[in-house]
Amino acid sequence: MYDRYLGLIFDMDGTLLDTEPTHRYAWREVMRPHGIAVDDRAMAELNGAPAWRIAGMLLSGAQRDDLDPHALAAEKTALTRRLLLEGGDRTLRVRALPLVAVVKQWYGRRPMAVGTGSERGMAEALLRQCDLLHYFKAVVGADDVQRHKPEPDTFLRCAALMGVDPSRCVVFEDAEWGLQAAKAAGMAAIDVRRQ
Repeated sequence: MYDRYLGLIFDMDGTLLDTEPTHRYAWREVMRPHGIAVDDRAMAELNGAPAWRIAGMLLSGAQRDDLDPHALAAEKTALTRRLLLEGGDRTLRVRALPLVAVVKQWYGRRPMAVGTGSERGMAEALLRQCDLLHYFKAVVGADDVQRHKPEPDTFLRCAALMGVDPSRCVVFEDAEWGLQAAKAAGMAAIDVRRQ
């Protein structure tokens, strides 16, 4: 089915790994002391965005300009890291999603990369925890690019690191911003929510 593509690029959160519930929980915990409610449906529309952008949108929606979105993003990232990676016996186990079967099927046949809105260190740690990191030639995180999804930079960097022309890549995504980024990069895109 993917024979015509020379490179496969995967989003991580909600596409390869079931981390979204933990991310939403962390946002609720970080915003609660400031009296800001976090709506899960609204958060789903922000999937793929870097944490500072999500914080900014939450603050804008609550009409709050007295808080620093970058500080809130750092707090949320630290809490997510503790929950997913550093909690000892209480570390939440991340579950791989069914799309991992595609990764295993194409391993060694096509170069593959992960392009995520998470920081690269977090992404690599989670992929390693799930014994998936070795499948990918590159992991590009939010801290690797200046412009984030829906801009094409994340996926263009993945293609460059794989050594594949962007027009010969396919992106697997679960979020509108990621699908827009793939289109802007001149890549084919598979909306995994429809699979």
